[in-house]
Amino acid sequence: MKKVSVLKRIFAGFLAAGMLLGGAGCSSNSSSKSDTNATGDQSLQKVLDSGKLILGLDATFKPMGYTNEKDEIVGFDSDVAAEVCKRMGVELVKQPINWDTKEEDLDGGRIDCIWNGMSINPERANRMNLSEPYMKNKMVFIVPANSEAKSMSDLANSKIGVQNGSTAQTILQECEIGSTITESAMATNIEAMQQMELGLVDAVFLDVIVADYEINMGNKDYRVLPDGLEEEEYAIGFRKNDKALRDKVQEILGEMKKDGKLGEISTAWFGSDITTVSAN
Repeated sequence: MKKVSVLKRIFAGFLAAGMLLGGAGCSSNSSSKSDTNATGDQSLQKVLDSGKLILGLDATFKPMGYTNEKDEIVGFDSDVAAEVCKRMGVELVKQPINWDTKEEDLDGGRIDCIWNGMSINPERANRMNLSEPYMKNKMVFIVPANSEAKSMSDLANSKIGVQNGSTAQTILQECEIGSTITESAMATNIEAMQQMELGLVDAVFLDVIVADYEINMGNKDYRVLPDGLEEEEYAIGFRKNDKALRDKVQEILGEMKKDGKLGEISTAWFGSDITTVSAN
């Protein structure tokens, strides 16, 4: 009995050792797979699996993306994104965000991209994975039609409205009259223009595309001063490591440029194809 008992203990020891080895092997495989998923770029696959692309935007930024009188988010960027999503086989979800904290929304995973007339600057290029530029832009001052201001120099010692967190704000602070003006930062360009109409600011500094749209399509009684500042370009912003998603969107934009769909959407909003995307 004692001999059998010893043999049983030896057999149990071998069995336990085998289980430990087997468990260790499983743990190693699981860890390896987890590490691969953690370091691999799953950005495109995640969008395809979820069946939707969540686009972050300032829903007051005419004509790129804004809320119309029917409480629908429309605009040039929204129309282009909808066509991209259609070709990708996913639903477009338009998510209004605070423009001043857009990077936090992107990095926090609440949105998949920022696509709403976002100008390229070094800080954004460093923080995000940007698409190739798709449209040119420049920053300009607008004033009421009856303003005595004829050029930027006439705005010295004036109160200037600008959108908080925008590249316009940075450029305004660094321009030659920046130290002489009083900056009035607001959440949106719409608010800044309303303040100008009420006489609370003397001018607004913003994107020329927005200014032209408000004057020509919104019948606003504004003037664009001739000496604008800094030409810029618009791009789409993705998380820094989301290369697969960024590249797929870029690929589809190139296809849309080639087959004429991008030009068709641009013409509907601006009267001609003003996009700068390269055709695939």
